[in-house]
Amino acid sequence: MRLPAPFTDWFAARGWRLRRHQADMLGAAARGEHALLVAATGAGKTLSGFLPTLVDLAEHSTDRLHTLYVSPLKALAADVERNLLGPIADMGLAISVESRSGDTSSDKKARQRSRPPNILLTTPESLSLLLSYPDSFTMFADLKTVVIDEIHAFAPGKRGDLLSLALARLQHIAPAMRRVGLSATIADPAQYAAWLAPGAAGDSVTIVAGEAGADPDISILLPDGAVPWAGHSGRYAVHQVMAEVARNRTTIIFCNTRGLAELIFQELWKVNDLSLPIAIHHGSLDREARQRAEAAMAEGRLRALVATSSLDLGLDWGDVDCVIQMGAPKGSSRLLQRIGRANHRLDEPSKALIVPGNRFEYLEAQAALDAVQAGERDADRFRPGALDVLAQHVMALACAAPFREDALLAEIRSAAPYQWVDATLFTRLLGFVRDGGYALKSYDRFRRLAPDGQGGWRIAHPRLAAQHRLNAGIIVDAPTLDVRFRNGRRLGTVEEYFASTLSPGDTFAFAGLSLEVEGIRDTDILVRATSKPARIPSYVGARMALTTRLADRVRGFLADPACWQRFPADVRFWLEMQALRSVLPQPGELLVETFPHEGNHYLVAYPFEGWNAHQSLGMLITKRMERAGLQPLGFVASDYALAIWSLRPVADPAALFDPAILEDEFAQWVEGSHLLKRAFREVAVIGGLIERQHPGKRKTGKQVTFSTDLIFDVLRKYEPDHLLLEAAWADARERLTDVARLGDLLDRAAGTMLHHKLERISPLAIPVLVLIGRESVAGADVDDALLGELADTLADQAMGSN
Repeated sequence: MRLPAPFTDWFAARGWRLRRHQADMLGAAARGEHALLVAATGAGKTLSGFLPTLVDLAEHSTDRLHTLYVSPLKALAADVERNLLGPIADMGLAISVESRSGDTSSDKKARQRSRPPNILLTTPESLSLLLSYPDSFTMFADLKTVVIDEIHAFAPGKRGDLLSLALARLQHIAPAMRRVGLSATIADPAQYAAWLAPGAAGDSVTIVAGEAGADPDISILLPDGAVPWAGHSGRYAVHQVMAEVARNRTTIIFCNTRGLAELIFQELWKVNDLSLPIAIHHGSLDREARQRAEAAMAEGRLRALVATSSLDLGLDWGDVDCVIQMGAPKGSSRLLQRIGRANHRLDEPSKALIVPGNRFEYLEAQAALDAVQAGERDADRFRPGALDVLAQHVMALACAAPFREDALLAEIRSAAPYQWVDATLFTRLLGFVRDGGYALKSYDRFRRLAPDGQGGWRIAHPRLAAQHRLNAGIIVDAPTLDVRFRNGRRLGTVEEYFASTLSPGDTFAFAGLSLEVEGIRDTDILVRATSKPARIPSYVGARMALTTRLADRVRGFLADPACWQRFPADVRFWLEMQALRSVLPQPGELLVETFPHEGNHYLVAYPFEGWNAHQSLGMLITKRMERAGLQPLGFVASDYALAIWSLRPVADPAALFDPAILEDEFAQWVEGSHLLKRAFREVAVIGGLIERQHPGKRKTGKQVTFSTDLIFDVLRKYEPDHLLLEAAWADARERLTDVARLGDLLDRAAGTMLHHKLERISPLAIPVLVLIGRESVAGADVDDALLGELADTLADQAMGSN
């Protein structure tokens, strides 16, 4: 397909050429095919997705909505809007582009529904709200294309469920609509093509591979001293990181958590002797603060930005020279995504530096580097669509128009995540949306649907539509309090449970500042700036899990002494001493070591399944040890290992790793913990059972928790098979405990376990045993020097000659 003259002239004026994958995307559009583009960052993915739209609109002018662009981030949609308006203005095209998000004014939102632009940029949540209006049928009637950017950020999770259901409704309204997906980090394109396609017919999607770009320039930082035994922050290297910042014009420093971002920013500021302008960016900061940082970065006024996954999907900053990853990246796809923030040009290598936090993380960093160089990406695991999301979607469609049960079920089953839903389950779900279910149907507040008199269903009262739009959404944040100065200036939010640990006079680090608490009033923490030492806020939520493919590569390193020459001398010596004092597992083996230490008996296992799975496994095994009379005293977990100590020795570890533990101890543990209640709170909010806010008033986190806890107790007693309890259990199993990896581990444990009984601590156990010293000082900042001494003492015992 040839480009019209304005486009060829525009490309020529910039010294660009039409890339092969851009031509392929134009060809797929000309044939009316759905398309999935997998191309490296800097390959012009977004332009490739929009090019067929721009060409079609240039040749066939319309005043209707032509293309819908769906982004995981409001900031990314706004950035794309800016980047689209430039070429449109340069070519003199009469094409209108607008964004729509929660920040869009109500007047503009109303106007967009009646007079939409040619191209509308939005998020899954805002799209779902648009579909809840009666005028959605006219708004989307002539829709030609939906472009889904960063599709890997949606598809495997609940936001993907919501988007997939929205796509099914859009296809119902506009049957000829094309679906287009864009990503840089997909491991299995066929898997995503099936998710993208109507009816999961993956062969109806043309998969377009992007042109290969320059290989990234990735290196692993070697510390001035030894690679630490433990820790995951990389704070030991702040002087070296600051020197790297000084060497480059602009650097993004990625951290895996918000707390770590605050810590690293504070540490960097302490050694910023040149007073270079640096800033911080994460999801808990006030929106205006984030926007100021983004604007300063785009305008080249910052030398460094410390960021979290809030910038993983990144804005188009072409002048970033270097990306630094603090701590191990936990996955090659995530590393590649973050590396792509540097240069953002296909033909020039992106420069990146990994700062591993400890010796195991050094192996993980090398594994990630090797995986990137080999073109290996992390596979995503798709699971059945969530029922709470489906309930929210059904309510949204009822707000738009009455529906018939059989027709809506057919539409829903055309969404790949919901092909598993049968008529029996859907009738149960409609019963929940209609009146809350058997145990709640006598309460008027839960009645949301009523018969429409023609064999279908409608909303029970018009006010329910407004209530739905006010409360709809998939992301259920932990209850938070605002952090404010006394003059009212808002810095952002901290989670309620962390705020509950604060008293006047306490200090904490936030938004790059040290803050002293002056008081807590309603939902505000009143603070003032201070120079006192400050602790780092902690945040609820599962940590990033080590991906299976990286774990396999690390296992391969352990089993292959020939590759150890690639590692620093202290890492190499550590592995050599482990081979001498104990044993190193072969790929596929589960090494379990038992040994006495300081009057107690230790069991250390090395599953390499990630902190989340190991934490759950530790809880389950200690419960089984209690039943066996082994008198466990505690456990600690890392991404690589699990250590449990007890008063009595474990003679037969295999019995502790029996898969039945997931049926027995797991169920008892979940039911006896707050895990299931927390999951229920989220599904109750998403499913619409509990409202987060009424017009002009938002419930506090405590009020929402109290309401959901009451309903939870009622359902457990009177309707234990309630749909939302089923959804809560699915969440608890799949997300909160990483139980899928745990199940795989236990299934293979008996046949692969290598039990090594030792007389003293092994070298491989040192990193996880150091964590006992870290976690024994609860709620305090642990002195790194003290932990270093502990690690040295353990190393002397494990690797000494005595």
